[in-house]
Amino acid sequence: MTTKPLTTAAFFRKFPDDETCLQHLFEVRFGQGFTCPSCERPSNWYRIKAERAYSCQWCGHHLHPTVGTPFEKTRTPLQLWFYAIHLFTTTRYGVSGKELERQLGVTYKTAWRMAKLIREHMADVDGDRPIGGPGTSVEIDETLMGGVKKGKHNRGSAAKTVVVGALERNGEIVVQVVKNQRRATLEPFITTNVQIGGNVHTDELRSYANLADHGYRHARVNHSAEEYAYYDWRLGDTVSVNGIENFWRHLKCSINGTHTSVSPKHLNSYVKEFEYRFNRRNRPETMLPELLSTFRPLNG
Repeated sequence: MTTKPLTTAAFFRKFPDDETCLQHLFEVRFGQGFTCPSCERPSNWYRIKAERAYSCQWCGHHLHPTVGTPFEKTRTPLQLWFYAIHLFTTTRYGVSGKELERQLGVTYKTAWRMAKLIREHMADVDGDRPIGGPGTSVEIDETLMGGVKKGKHNRGSAAKTVVVGALERNGEIVVQVVKNQRRATLEPFITTNVQIGGNVHTDELRSYANLADHGYRHARVNHSAEEYAYYDWRLGDTVSVNGIENFWRHLKCSINGTHTSVSPKHLNSYVKEFEYRFNRRNRPETMLPELLSTFRPLNG
């Protein structure tokens, strides 16, 4: 079984036109025999050529496969949407709006909106499963992103944005933009996203000082004393946050290299994109099928 994403040539063989893309959405979301929401009878569904829809054989009720997806209410061809998602799954560094504009031949406004919705879809598919638990080691750390550097040509300094993350070693990561580095902000992130039972490692930031009170087996590294890793015999574990700090380096280099700058308002969707990609680092070939087949269920 391949462990590589589709090549561009293979992508266009699989999705040669809009009709194929719409049929794919119908099959993964409904399929023949789907029970009609209107007459409540299992039905064969017939394509309506005048719109992106299928009709019930019994009552004529219409199903719209694009409703509830990033492609809802769009005039952009479905094949371009699918190809944009393909581009997001074949790069380690993300895709800028300008790159989508060039690749798809659409306006920058359209490309930016497509990229925004694709990032939101990636975050939605990745979900909010907690990590950690018995037998695991979780590294927790925060970093600062954005802002204006102080210097001779920069009077003052714009506030930076705080991003906190929790990485299960050899497992998944959870990241989130938060308003500050205070205990009242960081502790709820940890208790929501990290299960009790394993080892939790942080640096010496005081906001992490009370994690043991929440039931975590907590150990710390003291970076100010140039301590970056050590073996804790009590925990039977090597204490460090080197893994998540490596993720921060990759995230910052990718955003700075691909997007130049990202506003605090939209930063969370970018870090969630990198969370999604990191969590599938050992199975990149699954990203495109997953993103083209996993959507929120329709109501009714």
